[in-house]
Amino acid sequence: MACDEPAALSATFTRQNSSSTSSLDFEPNADYEFVERLEERYKCAYCHLVLRNPHQTGCGHRFCQHCVLALRELNAVPICPVDKETIKMQEVFKDNCCKREVLNLLVFCKNSPDCNSKVILGRYQEHLQQCLFESMQCTNDGCRERVLRKDLKEHLSQHCKFREERCQYCYTYVVLINIKNHEQNDCPDYPVPCLQNCSQIILKKEIEKHHAVCPEAEVDCPYKQYGCHVKVKRGKLAEHENSALREHMLQILDKNSRLEEQISDLYKSLECKEIKIQQLADAIKKCEKEFRQYTQLFDNNSNLMVSTQALASHLDKSARLESQVKQLIQMANQQQSKLDLRPLFDTIENVKQKIALMETYDQRLVVLEDQSSKHDLQINIHKAQLNKNEERFKLLEGTCYNGKLIWKITDYRMKKKEAVEGRVLSIASQPFYTSRCGYRLCARAYLNGDGSGKGTHISLYFVVMRGEFDSLLLWPFRQKVTLMLLDQSGKKNHIVEVFRADPNSSSFKKPDGEMNIASGCPRFVPHTVLENTKNTYIRDDTLFLKVVVDLTDLEEL
Repeated sequence: MACDEPAALSATFTRQNSSSTSSLDFEPNADYEFVERLEERYKCAYCHLVLRNPHQTGCGHRFCQHCVLALRELNAVPICPVDKETIKMQEVFKDNCCKREVLNLLVFCKNSPDCNSKVILGRYQEHLQQCLFESMQCTNDGCRERVLRKDLKEHLSQHCKFREERCQYCYTYVVLINIKNHEQNDCPDYPVPCLQNCSQIILKKEIEKHHAVCPEAEVDCPYKQYGCHVKVKRGKLAEHENSALREHMLQILDKNSRLEEQISDLYKSLECKEIKIQQLADAIKKCEKEFRQYTQLFDNNSNLMVSTQALASHLDKSARLESQVKQLIQMANQQQSKLDLRPLFDTIENVKQKIALMETYDQRLVVLEDQSSKHDLQINIHKAQLNKNEERFKLLEGTCYNGKLIWKITDYRMKKKEAVEGRVLSIASQPFYTSRCGYRLCARAYLNGDGSGKGTHISLYFVVMRGEFDSLLLWPFRQKVTLMLLDQSGKKNHIVEVFRADPNSSSFKKPDGEMNIASGCPRFVPHTVLENTKNTYIRDDTLFLKVVVDLTDLEEL
């Protein structure tokens, strides 16, 4: 196997379903305190730390997997730092026996001496997630205090300034540090003194109602419209009315006298306008008489143009006079309305005609709205079909039929945040095929991890889907599958995991539903490795995953 093939350092790992419980592993570069002195055979010959994913070279020395990669990056022909022998990459193999022994080494909890637990290295992270002496961030929004896990419950219920407490007045839950501000500004049941100094304590939500009856509130005199501008407290209003009764009566008499004078003036003005209206009515009759005369002349006169101009002149004059009459009638109506002494002119017929016209318009609008709704419904149906066709075309354009999938995942940070918050736990790739009529497959990724990798790793799974040609294919699915995280630096430092499908697993039988149970690696790549700025697995918030199905010995239909 050539040195530039990443698969040379990847070992076939034990298949795990997405529903598996856990797998042994530990975090690199951590300061572990072993119960017994760490033997040299469990130390990496390059970094001298405890071996992680140990690989053994042809010369018999053991290295961490990433240390072998580091040696290969340093020299085109990597050299063993112990015996200076050339490391032949095709002779490097994963030392599972050593890995099992390392994962079962006993270590002290980092929180000793408070915690006296001794756990195997492979279960160290699981222990920390349950250790009562592990320091934890308070889960209340805004609180940055770190407390021991055993004290977290007491901190959340008694000491945290950002815990929620019931308001003693309205019984709603409020953050403790904001409770005083809530009581004084937002609480509707907070007791406040009356602003009118009536010595009563009122609930804030009833302050407006109280002010409407408060005996200390200043109000206008009921006779303000007649000229009394005195302001007096509501409790002393009756006393003011009794003491100023004579003045109030005089003000009312004075107001009535002025109103009678105004009515008299309006009567006179109305009589003048009626005379003018009568004059205009006589002028209209005269114009009508002249109009009839000109009509007769028009019938007898051969000079049509002259007659037409004369007729138009009188018609224009008649229209102006009619307009003036209408204005005067309107003014008279207004005057009569003010006086409320004469009946209003009859306008009901005109209103009825307008209402009937509006009703016909309403009926036409109802018909047009109904037609418009039908058109909108048809347009929406066509749009939905177009969108469906467009999605199908895009899917067909991006489908691979050679057993290989390059999956581009954009907006990594946003999608991981959605996974952490539990909104979108997993994402699936587009389907791909081993051939035009072959197996239908896809990949599924949990950006915040699944099972033993939850919260620390990306989990990557391989999924067998129901296809159109399943009845013609051989089952169960038995091919070798390679999962890869692609390095975007061009150095091909890809992270690779390989497994062969287990014919006894339900994940690889002929699908009964849309797809089988996903199968793959719950601890495919740690977040610390993926998001390390020194690595180039993520660029422009985008990463690439590759799935390759070995097509050897696979018959094509």
